[in-house]
Amino acid sequence: MTIQARRRPEGEAPPASHRAPADPVIGMPAGWTPPRHDGALWDGLSRALVLGLLILAALTFLSYGISTDEEVQHIYGKKLLSYYTSGFQDRSAFHFKDLAYYGGLFDLITAVIVPFSPFEEYETRHLLCALVGVLGIAGTWRYTRLLAGPRAGFIATALLALSGVYYGAMFNNTKDVPFAAGMVWTLYFATRILLQLPRPSRSAVLKFGLVLGMTLAIRVGAVLAGFYLAAGMALHFALVARQEGGRRVLADARHAFLSLWPAIPVAYAIMAMFWPWVVQRPFRNPLEALRVVSHFPIDIQTLFMGQLVHSNDPPALYLPVYLAVKLPEAVVIGAGVAVAMAAVWLARGGWRRTGAFTLVRYTPLALAAFLPILLFMLMRPSVYNGIRHFLFLAPPFVVLAAIATDRVWALCQRGGRALGQGFAAAMTVVGVLYAWQLGAMHPNQYVYYNQFTGGVRGADGRFELDYWGNSLHEALQELIEYVERENDGHAPPRQYTLTVCGNTLAVRFELPPWLRLVNGIEPDWRKADFFLAFTQVQRCPSLLDGHPILEIAADDVPLSIVKDRRPPRAEVPSE
Repeated sequence: MTIQARRRPEGEAPPASHRAPADPVIGMPAGWTPPRHDGALWDGLSRALVLGLLILAALTFLSYGISTDEEVQHIYGKKLLSYYTSGFQDRSAFHFKDLAYYGGLFDLITAVIVPFSPFEEYETRHLLCALVGVLGIAGTWRYTRLLAGPRAGFIATALLALSGVYYGAMFNNTKDVPFAAGMVWTLYFATRILLQLPRPSRSAVLKFGLVLGMTLAIRVGAVLAGFYLAAGMALHFALVARQEGGRRVLADARHAFLSLWPAIPVAYAIMAMFWPWVVQRPFRNPLEALRVVSHFPIDIQTLFMGQLVHSNDPPALYLPVYLAVKLPEAVVIGAGVAVAMAAVWLARGGWRRTGAFTLVRYTPLALAAFLPILLFMLMRPSVYNGIRHFLFLAPPFVVLAAIATDRVWALCQRGGRALGQGFAAAMTVVGVLYAWQLGAMHPNQYVYYNQFTGGVRGADGRFELDYWGNSLHEALQELIEYVERENDGHAPPRQYTLTVCGNTLAVRFELPPWLRLVNGIEPDWRKADFFLAFTQVQRCPSLLDGHPILEIAADDVPLSIVKDRRPPRAEVPSE
């Protein structure tokens, strides 16, 4: 099977080597062809899983707390909305903290929706973020299916949904989850363009431009998606030129690259709509944003392998190690197997037998998974909060793992029905265990660590846990129920005070009338009746004394604690 470089008449289908997933698969023996699967069944299961996730998100989004950055993000969205409603006169969004360096797609849309939402403003943010997160899971399904077929697509859908680092973040990480979702969809449309070379359709090009623009309107780092596509196209035509000579290929390459031009104005227009700061200086500001966010001027201490390191000078292994312990074991092992299979396939010259395009179609995936890690290790940008800023790497690694799992499953099936069924049963058990783990950690799934570091218990004191302070919300709800139980299910007859060591925004909107928040600037904060602290900041739990009454934990590791500081009740003498 070889790449055809000739010009195809309009409407003619691309050669078989251009279509997924007809070509033989990386890592399989020569002459092997994929077994027939019931594609409709696997697609149906994937759709059912995505639908189930939507229902689950709608049922549980109220359980998640307000994350540390949400207040400034929400204000930024309101300021962007004011920029438009004031006829471009209110430019305060361009000078609000450091938010001008980030696009406002999610925040602006949320600011528009909140006045019409039946939920409170932060509840609305959480629901919308969860829906975007599920959209990212759907994109991972479609992308994996495009590369490797319906069964691999279902495996990828399940793996990402069962990844605590992604699923837990879906509900209140309104910066990194939308970016991760956008990046996986850019990979999907970039690969569709590669599959259609040398004549990509106008539809695929415009959709790529649309998704790229929306992702740029979240974070400027989305420019990497354009590089992934360009690298895949360059490799495609280089391989074709090697096989068929360069003169004819040069014309096809020129036409293919020129056919991408409609994506550029579409992407820029979408980006400018939701990130109006960039059009103030159309060429300079995007470059300035790229420069600033790649070496963000912040210096805080972050926990890595039991040591506090400076965020602006992280160790070179910070990101690889965090990925290895934050992603599920099945994803880490599966990605390793995928790399090993690809290495063997390349060493044996598999691309010469099966068609050079097999190599090209996986180029964006390989770059998306490993280039950011390489750039991190070389440039050492500011980083903290685990892999939060690199959450967009989770979907590519899940895709790699899903493809490898599908291939190993196929090899087992070649060894006999019992072996294939045994592998399927083992995967089912693993999936059930992951689901049980995440259910037990609800709603703090994002603090998940795999067993390579001993789970959350092994990560305690070695890696960052509840950096968003998500558990404070649950702790407050438990405190409210605790006090009301003391009063037979009713509000207490007097007002109590509460002081918080952590993100006070997480509790400010949930306080009942009988509980007043006092913070460090008030003179009586040390006399508060109750003390709520999260353990991410080591000094918090010991800041004030009191009788511990409540503890929010994950895998038996305390995330937040509540202390009762009221004076002991006088005992009533018996008659």
